[in-house]
Amino acid sequence: MTIRHRITLLILLMFTALMAIGGYAVYQTRGSASQVKQVTEGVVPSALASSDLVSQVKDVQLATMEMVYAADGNLVAQAQDQLKAKKASLQQALALQAKSADSHAQIGLVAEAKDSLDNYFSAIDDTAKMKAAGKNDLAQAYLFANVAQYRDELEGIVETLRIEKIREKDAAISALNTTLSTTTVAIAIATGAAILLLTIIGSLLYRQITRPLSRMQAMMSEIAASQDFSRRVPVGRMDELGHSIVAFNGMIEKIQENSLLLKQKTADIQAMLQNMQQGILTVVDGAVIHAEYSAYLEAIFETQDIAGRGLMDLIFADTDLGADALSQVDAASHACLGEDSINFEFNQHLLVGEIAKRMADGRVKTLDLSWSAITDDNDTIVRLMLCVRDVTELRELAAQASEQRRKLEMIGEILAVSQDKFHQFIEGSTQFISENERIIRQHPQADSVAIAELFRNMHTIKGNARTYNLQHLTNIVHEMEQSYDELRRPDAGRVWDQDGLMLELEQVRDAVESYAEINEVSLGRTGPGRRSGVDQYLMVDRVHIRESLRLLETANADSLRDLVSMRDAVHQTLRLLGTESVGEALSGIVKSLPSLASELGKIAPAVHIHDSGYSLRSEAGDVLKNVFMHLMRNSMDHGIETAEERSAQGKAPAGTINIEVGAVKGAVQIALSDDGRGLALGRIRAIAVEKGWIAPDATLGDEEIAHLIFRPGFSTAETVTEVSGRGVGMDAVQDFLKRENGNIELQFTDDRQGAQFRQFQVVVVLPDGFAVEGVGKHAPNLGGSMSHDALAVG
Repeated sequence: MTIRHRITLLILLMFTALMAIGGYAVYQTRGSASQVKQVTEGVVPSALASSDLVSQVKDVQLATMEMVYAADGNLVAQAQDQLKAKKASLQQALALQAKSADSHAQIGLVAEAKDSLDNYFSAIDDTAKMKAAGKNDLAQAYLFANVAQYRDELEGIVETLRIEKIREKDAAISALNTTLSTTTVAIAIATGAAILLLTIIGSLLYRQITRPLSRMQAMMSEIAASQDFSRRVPVGRMDELGHSIVAFNGMIEKIQENSLLLKQKTADIQAMLQNMQQGILTVVDGAVIHAEYSAYLEAIFETQDIAGRGLMDLIFADTDLGADALSQVDAASHACLGEDSINFEFNQHLLVGEIAKRMADGRVKTLDLSWSAITDDNDTIVRLMLCVRDVTELRELAAQASEQRRKLEMIGEILAVSQDKFHQFIEGSTQFISENERIIRQHPQADSVAIAELFRNMHTIKGNARTYNLQHLTNIVHEMEQSYDELRRPDAGRVWDQDGLMLELEQVRDAVESYAEINEVSLGRTGPGRRSGVDQYLMVDRVHIRESLRLLETANADSLRDLVSMRDAVHQTLRLLGTESVGEALSGIVKSLPSLASELGKIAPAVHIHDSGYSLRSEAGDVLKNVFMHLMRNSMDHGIETAEERSAQGKAPAGTINIEVGAVKGAVQIALSDDGRGLALGRIRAIAVEKGWIAPDATLGDEEIAHLIFRPGFSTAETVTEVSGRGVGMDAVQDFLKRENGNIELQFTDDRQGAQFRQFQVVVVLPDGFAVEGVGKHAPNLGGSMSHDALAVG
């Protein structure tokens, strides 16, 4: 029997005497029943749904973190699908809350929650785009900055809504209690008025209705006050009160499940943060570390003393940063906190991105630093977030890879040079290095002549290295030249230091030996190869062999003239053993001209070599390479103009270099000329006056002015480059030739006496015995490439 039936029976029994009082009691009871139904079927479920919103927001947070830290695209896609479903679920839950809202505060909170939900998922979408673009670090930073901000905002609104619903629930229960109390009083009055009948009926009503209601009221109040959701209200009968108790118990059970689930998800999030292999911290006012940071930060800095420490003390103490850089970081961090976000944009370049930090045991860690600003609704920076990664091993691997790559590049450079030429280069460079070592040891004090000789030797090594495109060695030798240049210039403040110069020279020696070691160990090219042996193998032009055989076969043994001709032919052939053509001797230099031209912004010139049938002995070839390396580079750098300048003068875009070989009184003469602008006599004179070599009013002929280019330290280059400008060139050429009893001359090829520019040729004179004239005259060869129609004679 339901409560309604019991009350109806009571009214019938009391009929007349208690009509008014009974009617009032019925009215109160019906109101109580309606209010109970409203509480159990409306207010309580609505409060339960608001509590479920908090759990759903946590689900979104967990799914977002799974997306950001997903290892592959499939996991990212799964997380994004979960987020779409959870967004729809949240929107549906908010729609239900909007329908059940019965106050302006609840309506406003639901509206704010909808707006915050849109902002939250908009930030999540931006993070997903960064993740899809491969910007993992930026996505993580965005997750802990903007996404977290909107999440916190949404959680705050949902929590407020939940509190409002709980308050409504408590108020409804309180009102219900009040209503029930009123009903109890009314029934008690009716019971008193009805004398014995009312006493009996009242006792029945108390036992059947009032006592269960009071017990339910008390237990509900206790559960609400203690928040002990494991307790349940016992159900005595299945009437309206029983159904209300069952609904209440169901609500408590759901709250308990959601509470446990919420705790578990919170623990999962904390576990994820504590197990990320990345250090994350935030910097607050005063440039100190906030108490919340990722656990991996302790492994990176090998300390648990992190929270509350100063940024400069924890991160930048014992690092490779100088005092100036440290002060800039300190000033920039203070300048950003509490200021507009634009300050971070202005100062971000001062917040260093990588440091080398020395640990307590002496180890050095390389740390990568990634900065981002966390702002509030007013775009004011409230925190600086710093992500720290230990990239020590990564940098070491990169260094090893770089060294391996450099070695492979050196192998490629060596393989581009023939074995005999590379051997000659190593031997020549070693001799120049030894000569420089001797000069440095013999001069405890600075000496201009000694410095000039050091320049010449080192410049020659660099020129030859550039000829064979040995880039690593070229760079090291160039640095050595800079050191010598500082010694030569008084304003550079460099003093003569034997020990320091020897250390620098040792770097060049190490580089040369490194090339030699790779050539021998890695490539197995030991010694000069085929040419080690003029004793075993000699190159002889086939035409000479054929001519000698023809004379031997056709010679008349009875004819003295034929025998003399045969003897002369064989003699000439034997003289050519161990020689090489001028084109062969200069081929390496000629092949390096396109690279040099590209570096100078010019077109590679055409090189014409007219050897007139002369071949060079091996000792002459070595001298010629050192000499013409300087001469041909000077021609490219100072003589031949750029394609634009040549075209403006009506010349072909590419220049031409001519080399002609001849003999005068037994001496070999090799003349080099080009079709460039000519010798800059006006600039030569101006430089000589500037250096104090001649008086401003001195009267000198063109030949005397031209001869000034052989002075040590002379250069017409306006800027110092890797090609020229250090004043080491023609004096080196002259020195090389004098060592071999040779000479060099400048001869004008025009009659424009006194002009600013004059055409000329450089004539290199080698003593008798350096060259051998062939049997017949050879046609000129183009581009420095000679036809190698020769036999190996053993």
